[in-house]
Amino acid sequence: MSDALATRQGLPEPYRYLLADLPRDRWHGNDIAAMARFWLQMHAGFRRETAQMQTLTGQWRTGALALPDLHRQLMPTLQGFLQHLDGHHNIETHHYFPTMRRVEPRIGAGIDLLDRDHDAIHGHLESLFQAGLTFHQGITAKAPTAGDTAARLADAIDAAGPQLTRHLDDEEDIVVPLITRHASAFRS
Repeated sequence: MSDALATRQGLPEPYRYLLADLPRDRWHGNDIAAMARFWLQMHAGFRRETAQMQTLTGQWRTGALALPDLHRQLMPTLQGFLQHLDGHHNIETHHYFPTMRRVEPRIGAGIDLLDRDHDAIHGHLESLFQAGLTFHQGITAKAPTAGDTAARLADAIDAAGPQLTRHLDDEEDIVVPLITRHASAFRS
């Protein structure tokens, strides 16, 4: 199995040992640490925003949503998504991941995998930002190519979605059990 985000089908086996101690079917209520519940809530928000953007672009592609309405509804979601995800990744990489390496040294290579994912996702965020900016400029200038720029943005959203979902799932499989196992290290 490839470790690359674009091709992997799940978290590689060497990094699943924490999940064996706390499988997903036990991730409810007080079975997991408060910080882990917060992490899951953040990830649920990213999934919702991605689905919302895909729904809007899908409606536009089928003719159910006019181009100006797509712009009006999509741009605030895209902007918030880009800001929140970039900020979330920065906090993970610079604050939480070093703590995870310290308290659970065995998972270091798994944290490296998640950091590489962040690099790959950053490429998608950059593409989304550029495509969103071009779409916004085309709409505000009433450019005849605004539909083409909307299509490129929709394609960028579609390209980012599966890799983001794969990363979120794999990160949770490491982070939720790790934070729960070492809850005292993650209290503010």
